[in-house]
Amino acid sequence: MDADDVVLVALLNHPRDLEIVRAERWYRIPAKHAPAHLTRTRYVAFYLTKSFGEIKWTIREYAPVRGHELVRRRDLFPDEIDHPRANDAYYQLQLGALIELPRPIVSRSGRRILFIWTTGDKFSRAVEINDLLGKSAADDALWDALKSSGIGAERQIVIRDHRARYRVDFWISCRRGNVAVVVSDAPRKLPSSCWKIQN
Repeated sequence: MDADDVVLVALLNHPRDLEIVRAERWYRIPAKHAPAHLTRTRYVAFYLTKSFGEIKWTIREYAPVRGHELVRRRDLFPDEIDHPRANDAYYQLQLGALIELPRPIVSRSGRRILFIWTTGDKFSRAVEINDLLGKSAADDALWDALKSSGIGAERQIVIRDHRARYRVDFWISCRRGNVAVVVSDAPRKLPSSCWKIQN
């Protein structure tokens, strides 16, 4: 995997889906929910949900993408022609063999994630899901500063109050209140010393 390869982290809801990936080497994405950059994907990594028991909320394996095509669900599952979504369009990603990570990438909070776009560099170095996220160099610099200071945070999270939903870049849970941080997309480059956090 090269540092600039596009890696898609995708949700696996059920053990049956993982068996399909392993045995038949394909993964499906509903066309109406398909990410915009799907055709640039070089690798797909699989995020396991709570239905996987003790290994839930982890990424343990990934596979190279060999190709893709647009098909109907009934073509993927000919034994389920009466399924309510049998005529829906899906992208079928053809995959190479699964590759096991040397250590799982974990979600500390058990987040529900549909898709994450990341790079080969971030994916290769990631220890937790938050390491895969980040929309800018400033965002990544703040994340590195928080981690090195021992401050636990969640990245790119949706928070709700009684009036609305908000997407924030960082959510820091504190004993006396929580802190939401949105990182500006300012074009200027700030020195790394700006990101030092004092205790």
